[in-house]
Amino acid sequence: MSSKTEPASNPGSPKKASKGLSNVIFSRRRSNSADNKTLQNIMFAMHLQSLTPKHPGSKLDPNHNSKTLFSDPTLLLPDQIMLNILSKVPESQRNHNFLVCKRWLVLQGRLVRSLKVLDWDFLQSGRLISRFPNLTHVDLVQGCFNLNLDVDLDLDLDGSVVLMTHKLVSAIIGCGVFVEDNNMLLSNEKIDYGLKVLASGCPNLRKLEVVAASELGLLSVAEECNALQELVLHCCSDQTLRGISACLNLQVLKLIGNVDGFYSSIVSDIGLTILANGCPRLVKLELCGCEGSYDGIKALGQCCQMLEELTLFDHGMEGGWLAALSYCENLKTLRFQSCKSFDRNPGLNDYLETCRALESLHLVKCQLREKISVRTLFAISAVVKELVIQDCWGLDNDIFGIASVFRRVKHLSLEGCSLLTTAGLESVILFWKELESLRVVSCKNMKDSDVSPALSTLFSTLKQFKWRPEMVAGSVNVLFPAALITFCP
Repeated sequence: MSSKTEPASNPGSPKKASKGLSNVIFSRRRSNSADNKTLQNIMFAMHLQSLTPKHPGSKLDPNHNSKTLFSDPTLLLPDQIMLNILSKVPESQRNHNFLVCKRWLVLQGRLVRSLKVLDWDFLQSGRLISRFPNLTHVDLVQGCFNLNLDVDLDLDLDGSVVLMTHKLVSAIIGCGVFVEDNNMLLSNEKIDYGLKVLASGCPNLRKLEVVAASELGLLSVAEECNALQELVLHCCSDQTLRGISACLNLQVLKLIGNVDGFYSSIVSDIGLTILANGCPRLVKLELCGCEGSYDGIKALGQCCQMLEELTLFDHGMEGGWLAALSYCENLKTLRFQSCKSFDRNPGLNDYLETCRALESLHLVKCQLREKISVRTLFAISAVVKELVIQDCWGLDNDIFGIASVFRRVKHLSLEGCSLLTTAGLESVILFWKELESLRVVSCKNMKDSDVSPALSTLFSTLKQFKWRPEMVAGSVNVLFPAALITFCP
């Protein structure tokens, strides 16, 4: 019977036993740095997995090596902290954040609040909602125009594209689209579907600008976007205004009806009455190219008790409508722009009532040649404290003399009034005992040599004074305290 015996250990040679023990001890010491480095990498990866949120945009790739992890330390930060960091970046530099990586692309998209859509398919396909889920202001005006699909907007200016510009709207269209054609705008069905997609993905929408939307499209927005407060409607009609009657929180509304060269639509007393009954919380209303009469404005004044600012741009109101402004009991600012006439047939002044809450009257690029119309407007707004007249035609000494009905004016601004003279100005403002601020710019018929001692004394008592009648409008827009100016007539 054979057996395998182990060699006997030599008690006289302890080096062999001590050598094995020392190898265990000292080898661990020698590899301590390497083990620590490996352990740090493992702990780093485990810590990274615990901090990174579980979604496709920021999920940790198991194939990441240590070099990738160390090269991008932002992977350690959760999305909420990254959003706070990216929100501090100046707006002029935020576009570069989209190009860093996929995670930054998603995070930066969540920070975008305002967007102008140029391609309607980008909205209709749902990519807009997935890319920018937190939008609060969306401008769809450019996207509603029917571009020639064969035209590349990045081409040089060789006639391939046309830029149409108006005071109210501008758009880029293809060379194959004509203004007179019905295909200049997208179909109502396509626009309504895009609005439905937008409303379903942006429930926090607060401001919307759109062209040629129908009643159904606006109803979908009103049902989904309860926080909608500001709305701009191009090419709208009476039927369209039925859709916004469900916007219970709407406060700012701009209606653009007829725009020469772009689109033609009618907003009459019917639409204004629908608007008044459906949007009682309106604070600011702007009517551009809209028609109407006494009844429509009266309905707005009776139903919209919170209305404080009313703007009319190139209106087509019937005669006698100015008298209805007295029903707007809380109206504080009244603005006319590019109006050929305020009221062609105002009627007798005996039946006019003053807007008692009115504080400011602005006339911009209007025709003031009709003395009866101007007298009616000034009689209704006799209690204003601020009067602004800019680039208006026909404002001579006789027309400006009607402003003597104002007794509470504190701030007067005249710009581009080339027919008004210094004597015409003096005949009115010397009777304004509460005048505190005067601004005269680009009024070439006003001369320093025509200033009388009484007018010079009035200038010295003003809190803010600017006298630049020969200066080009827009070059300087600063009011100086009258105490800092020495005026020598």
